[in-house]
Amino acid sequence: MTAPSVMIFAAGFGTRMRHLTADRPKPMIPVCDRPLIDHALSLAQEISPEKIVINTHYKAEVLHAHLDQTDVIICHEDADILDTGGGLRNALGHLGTEPVLTMNPDVVWRGANPLSVLLDHWEPSEMDALLCCVPLTRTIGRSAGGDFQMAEDGRLSRGGDLVYGGVQILKTDRLATVPDQVFSLNRIWDQIAAQKRLYAVEYPGFWCDVGTPEGIPLAEELLSRDDI
Repeated sequence: MTAPSVMIFAAGFGTRMRHLTADRPKPMIPVCDRPLIDHALSLAQEISPEKIVINTHYKAEVLHAHLDQTDVIICHEDADILDTGGGLRNALGHLGTEPVLTMNPDVVWRGANPLSVLLDHWEPSEMDALLCCVPLTRTIGRSAGGDFQMAEDGRLSRGGDLVYGGVQILKTDRLATVPDQVFSLNRIWDQIAAQKRLYAVEYPGFWCDVGTPEGIPLAEELLSRDDI
């Protein structure tokens, strides 16, 4: 059975990476001698999705050249960067109308493939979105607190010690209800949560934020460990 299509968000400016993004987009920064985008692509390719779509904007030509010999579909945001919600809606012409897996490439996972974890727990009759979340105690390089708390039945609400890991499966029909061109998927999550259809699955492994230069050696150390 073919897995849902995957959308990888790669259009951001990467300002937290400071000088490292002067000549390249953040997804092209190497971790263990591989660009972050390749770490994300490996996870996506493992589940054999129908399509892999990547949005681009900042220093897009670098990412385009890197992906030139792949079957990845590029959805370039030319005039303005559209944020996660606007970027996903802009890519629906490639992705179609079925639920979509989305990924942030500026993180590193150690353990099971988080996309597989999501697919194993996805119940579309009950859920409009399923987020892969990590307890703060199993995050590395996280400077902020948690994002969500999860009830016993898996439903999510704001606050708590669960960190959104940057991977989810989402029904996309609500994207059409937002009038703005540029918007965050947080607005969609709030709509879904209000109808008690926002769920999470707890990731069983470890997760590292690679959004800043300080996160790179932490991620490399995590990937090199053999005790996990």
